[in-house]
Amino acid sequence: MKIFITSEQKIKLERLHDTTRDGQVRDRIKAILLASEGWSSVMIAQALRLHQTTVDRHISDYLNQGKLKSDNG
Repeated sequence: MKIFITSEQKIKLERLHDTTRDGQVRDRIKAILLASEGWSSVMIAQALRLHQTTVDRHISDYLNQGKLKSDNG
């Protein structure tokens, strides 16, 4: 799933990835960055050891709401 993010968004995500301690947030950021580089959700899921539907949801949540954290924590 190829998505488009601006270079500013990419820099912001990379900085957030480097500074956050929450592993789930880092996985969400990695999924978004990899999708922006043209990786399929299947490839991302295998690389991050997540389920494909989880990867799809992370990407969708970011694109639709700018969301990087789960609702319950």
